[in-house]
Amino acid sequence: MSFSFFKPSRPKTPPEVAKAIKDSLNALDTKTVAEVKALEKAMEEVEKNFVTMRCMLSGDGEVEPNVEQVSQLALEISKEDVISLVVHKLPILGWEARKDLVHCWSILLKQQVDSKYCCVEYIEKHLELLDFLVVCYDNKEIALNCGNMLRECIKFPSLAQYILNSASFVLFFKFVELPNFDVASDAFSTFKDILTKHASLVAEYLTGHYDEVHLHTV
Repeated sequence: MSFSFFKPSRPKTPPEVAKAIKDSLNALDTKTVAEVKALEKAMEEVEKNFVTMRCMLSGDGEVEPNVEQVSQLALEISKEDVISLVVHKLPILGWEARKDLVHCWSILLKQQVDSKYCCVEYIEKHLELLDFLVVCYDNKEIALNCGNMLRECIKFPSLAQYILNSASFVLFFKFVELPNFDVASDAFSTFKDILTKHASLVAEYLTGHYDEVHLHTV
């Protein structure tokens, strides 16, 4: 008698995980609000894939992550445009999926492949993603998630510099005064990081934008 059906399924490889995440996120576009069951199933698939990604990046509590797999997953996620997808799908993701994404985001940005931060380089080529994350402070459901992701981005000078010089930056003067205390506090934390993490960038910015900053602070 064969007991092959008791064998655990083969763990997915980094390319398979990246593709599964991409496919499940894209599948959300094919579902409509009217197809409640189908949409719920598609969302469950996204959450399952995010859990797989989280386990591969940080381990499952019993097994430590494989360093090579972590690096390869970061590279595949960049190659497959998954970074852009997860950012733009944030508003429709569930709470658990967003929580896992924020956890993974921090790890992914720090991964170096051939001495290059592949995920950071991807964002450098798609800077509109940073604008999207900033504007999401207007959506209280995902504001704190976006704030966490932005603060991870700000740790890298090139991304911090873009935010400083973007049209989105002045929005922080509004966000820090939002009526929702949690969102306003989070926006202030991000605003503070932008102005304190990279002193030379900020000094250069203030030199060229003093009048504009003064206008928003008086």
